[in-house]
Amino acid sequence: MPNIKSAKKRVKISEKKTLKNQSSVSALKTAFKKYDKAVADGNHEDALESYKVAVKKIDQAAAQGHLHKNTAARKKSQFAKKLNSMGV
Repeated sequence: MPNIKSAKKRVKISEKKTLKNQSSVSALKTAFKKYDKAVADGNHEDALESYKVAVKKIDQAAAQGHLHKNTAARKKSQFAKKLNSMGV
């Protein structure tokens, strides 16, 4: 346990940042799961909506540093490929 005032403050700050980071990563994973479920169900409209949400979450995660930019590009490409293979 820190004794110095600045160290105590850093502990508080790091806890807040950890919670925010966990929340955004969790939201990203949830978006992935919703998209995969929509594609697996074969519902094109739901898949399209969840695709848009997932791509937005991927872009946000890449901007925040949770995903590498190449990983984000690869995920978006994979998602688009899945959506296009469904057909309309």
